[in-house]
Formats: sequence, structure tokens, C-alpha cells
Amino acid sequence: MTEPAFDVVVHATFEAGFKVGGIGAVLDGLLQAPAYCRAVRRTILVGPMDTTNATEMARLTEPRNRLEIIFSSWHQIDGAPAELSAGLRIVESVFRVNLLYGRRSFAEPAAGEEGACEHEVLLVDARLADLEETNSFKSALWQHYRIESDRYEWNHEFDLVIKGARPALAALNLLVEEKEGARCLLAHEWMGIPLAFCAQTLAPGSWRLVFYAHEMATARALIEDHSGHDTRFYNVLQQARAAGLTLDQVFGDRSDFFKHALITRASRFDNILAVGQWVEQELNFLGGNIAAANIDLVYNGVGAHEISLEERTVSSAKLRQYCSNLLGYLPDYVFTHVTRMVISKGLWRDIRVLEHLDRLLDREGKRAVLFMLTSTEPAGRAAEDVRRWEMAYGWPVVHHVENGDLMGHEEPLYRGIEAHNARSRAIKIVLVNQFGWSRDRCGVKMPAEMQFDDIRRGTDLEFGQSIYEPFGISQVEPLGSGALSVVSNVCGCIPFVQEAARQAGLAHFPNLLQADYTTLTGWMRVDSAWEALGIDHQVRDRLESANSRSVARAIFATLPVTDKQVRALLKRGQRVSRRMSWDVVAQDYLLPALARAA
Repeated sequence: MTEPAFDVVVHATFEAGFKVGGIGAVLDGLLQAPAYCRAVRRTILVGPMDTTNATEMARLTEPRNRLEIIFSSWHQIDGAPAELSAGLRIVESVFRVNLLYGRRSFAEPAAGEEGACEHEVLLVDARLADLEETNSFKSALWQHYRIESDRYEWNHEFDLVIKGARPALAALNLLVEEKEGARCLLAHEWMGIPLAFCAQTLAPGSWRLVFYAHEMATARALIEDHSGHDTRFYNVLQQARAAGLTLDQVFGDRSDFFKHALITRASRFDNILAVGQWVEQELNFLGGNIAAANIDLVYNGVGAHEISLEERTVSSAKLRQYCSNLLGYLPDYVFTHVTRMVISKGLWRDIRVLEHLDRLLDREGKRAVLFMLTSTEPAGRAAEDVRRWEMAYGWPVVHHVENGDLMGHEEPLYRGIEAHNARSRAIKIVLVNQFGWSRDRCGVKMPAEMQFDDIRRGTDLEFGQSIYEPFGISQVEPLGSGALSVVSNVCGCIPFVQEAARQAGLAHFPNLLQADYTTLTGWMRVDSAWEALGIDHQVRDRLESANSRSVARAIFATLPVTDKQVRALLKRGQRVSRRMSWDVVAQDYLLPALARAA
């Protein structure tokens, strides 16, 4: 492995202060990986802060976030050295912002240790930033990158990161001295690009810049916003690339989308990282200079925690008991889908597969349950509301509307679940629309000793048939516990799992099952990008209907029947998961990619 040429690495991200979603999961994994911590002397996370958001400010200071605030004028805390404190206050005054500087731990300290995997954090509240300074930066964005900031000022997120870029760089210059050597700034997704461009224009050559593509935002929008979803988009992509066409040539000008306007300038970075091969292809599809830029694959990792068959059995028993408490039967199999409640997760596809699998299991006298743990509310419902609903009408088996229970996309999903449960014989679906997986969060029918780890350790199968999935950490996490993982063929984790299986000496890895919802045959075939543009929900529905039957048969053929088969799935899953750990990702993918940026 080539050692990186950087003493300081800055991660620019919305999730600098606390974990919110996928990027937070990546940071949690990478920043405590031993290979990363050995190779990078100093790490600073930089991002926005909204002091008017009470929930956000509470999450910053809650104990499980493990953030030690050293300086924050808003919190009235100042434990920084006098020179640094004075400098930060000058930045606040000049730019009219609030700053927070501290240290955040990304791992539980071992016994007798302090500050395991601690990294610095710099947050900027730039809502009321000085207008003249902001406009000066917008002018630079137009002059150097032809970014028309006035087109996107209406968007709160865009406005926040533009306003925060210059004060963030000024504060970074206080924290990082010239003598500290080579520096790298990683822009996580579009929101990190303004800070990177600020550094590039105000301090050219001082930072090596790397764009970290956790997705391709334009592709996500095109997939989610059209009823043909992935079936349409990936057929368009393949046909267009074969014909040498770019995204704008096929889909039209997308410059009205601020994320698109930013990521098309990613060719100005010293290197680009993509979390999966689809993201790499989607970036190349943008054409122009970015198609000629270097893009390194840096997959996401999984927590490679070893568990015994006995530990798996204990977790499985808790899940089966929960099903019995709710539905009155002990299932032979427990299926799960742990995800965000967004259209890209393709939750309706789970129901389609279960319609076919229900008949197969029923013939064998087997029963199963699917726990869908997903919610439109990131912070979840109040525990007292959940207990009241549980007593009143049997939540989470039954849900009501207009009382704070079902919200947004949850309602149509539940209607589909209701219809399935009414006609199914062997498999019932339970929608747990709550954040968390414990009795205090999910009601008294959940076993008292249940923990979140149980839903990852005890499941027999994890669904993840997304219409857009740059990688898919959640889908493959349970592999190490011996579960089957059912993913769509556009899921970015597939090549990494296959490579890990190859390295583990496994010619066949049945733990991972692919659902193909993009390959067109017969009358559905297309011969050009223009034909593929015509793929709509009717074509996709026909393909899903046909192929979900094949997926159900594959699941039925692979589900373990004997203890020997359970042990074999667990052994294979752990062999593969070890080769997908965050330490492997850091050492074999991230660090060499950072070195290339130098």
C-alpha cells in the first residue's frame, strides 16, 4: 500500500457534528478504522450548524454523540488556547457567524483509555453571514467555475453552504499551520464543493482537493422522479454510452438543479472517489471534462463483528418472540428491511416478492414474518405516543392516519401491506415506523431485552431491492450474521461482495441474491437511448411482476432448513464480511486514492 502524502485531512460534510444518514455511517466506519488512524495524523470535520434548530443542537450535546465542545460562543464555552480563541472570535465578527470547535470520538474508548479515535470538529452557523463577504464568494464562483449562484439562492441547503464556505476556510487557517505539511480536503458530496472551491480560489495550491461521490445526485433525481425508475434510467445510460451520448444530450439541460451544477465541476478536483461502479458510470455519463477525470473506486465497508451461532440463535429467538407477541405465531423465518422511508428504497418490491414466496412456504407448512423498520420521522415518534397507539389499536400491526402515526410515504406503503396481509397465508408484514428497536421505543410487546443489534444478528434475510442504491451498507451488514441479502442488480455493493467472496476462496456465494429489474427481453427490448426513454411504469411493472417470481424461488431454494445449513451460511458470511471491513476499505481503497491526489 502507498502511504498517503497528507498530514491533515479535512472532511467537508453536513454530518460533521453528528450522524444523520449514509455519509455519517461512512464517517463512523472510516474514522475509527485502524489503517486510517495510523496513516492520517490529524483529521478535521467541517460542516454547517443551525443554532435555531433545537433538535439539532440537542443532538450535538447528547452523550451518545461523544462531542466535547472546546469553543462555542453560542454555548458560552471557551476552553481554547488564548490565541486560537481570539482568532475564532475575529472570524465570527468579520463574517457575522457563530463557530463551534471541539473534538468528537468515533469509537467507544476501551477500558482504561481516553479519547479513542478522536477527531476535531469545526461547525459554522452562517444563516446571518455578512452579505458582502458572501457576494464576493459568489462572484468568485462565477468567475472561476461559471456557477450562477443567484439561480439557486432560494434553496436553504445551497444558501447555507455558500454562506459558510469563507468563514469555514478562515477558521481552518487558524487551526492548521503552514508547518503542518501537506493537506487534503475531501468534499463529501455536493455540499463539500463550495468549501473546496473557496480554498482553491483563495489559497491555490495549499490544499489537495478530492470529491467524494456517495451518489450522483442528477441520476438519483432522474430515477426517483420518473415512473420507469431504474428500469428506464439504466437502459438509457447503457444505450447512450454505447452511442457516445451524454446525460444532457439525452435528458436535456439539467443546470436548473443546483446539485447538478456543482457536481459537473468535479473535474476541477485532484481526484474523484466513487462508492460504487454505477456511480462511476453515472459521473462519466455527465460528459465534458469529468468524463476524462480520474475516478477511484472506494467502496463502503461493513462492521465485521464476529458472532457465534449461539449469539445468532439468541437474537433470532427474540425476533420470533416479538412476532408471536404481535401476530400469535412463532415464525420459521424472520425477514427484515432496515432503511430510510424514501422512494429510492423500492419497498413495494418486497411485497411483490413475498406474494410469490408466501405460496411456496405455505406448501411446505412454513411461516415467516417481515419486519420493515422504516420511518418518515428521522427522530422517530414519541415513546408515549407509541405506547398509547399500541394499547388503543395494536400498533405496529395496525396503523391509523391523522394522529401522528402514518405520515407521508408511510400511508401508501401500509395500504399495500394491509392488502398483502389480508390475503397471505404464510407471511405477514409488520411496519415498525419508528426510530430505534427496543421496548422503550417500540412498546411493551417487544421483548424487554431486545436491542438494535438483534435485528441485524437474528434476521434470516435482509431486503434491499432499491431503485437507486450507490452502495447499500444496510443491505449487506447482516451477511456477517449468516443472513441472506436480497438486493437489486443496480446496488453498488454487488462487485465488492463478489470480490470479497473471490478473495475468501468462494466460487459460489449464495448468501447474496440479486433481483434484476433492468434487463429487458422480448417485446420490452430497446435498441437506442431514445427508445429507452419511453420505458414507463407499465414496462417496469411487467418486469417486476415476472422477475419477483424468480427472486422468490431463489430465496425459497436458499433459506436454511437444517442447523448444518444455518452454520454454513454463517461461516460463509463471516469469511466474506471480514474482507469488506472498514479497515480493508481504508487500507486498500481510500488511502491509495488520497495518495494519488498528491
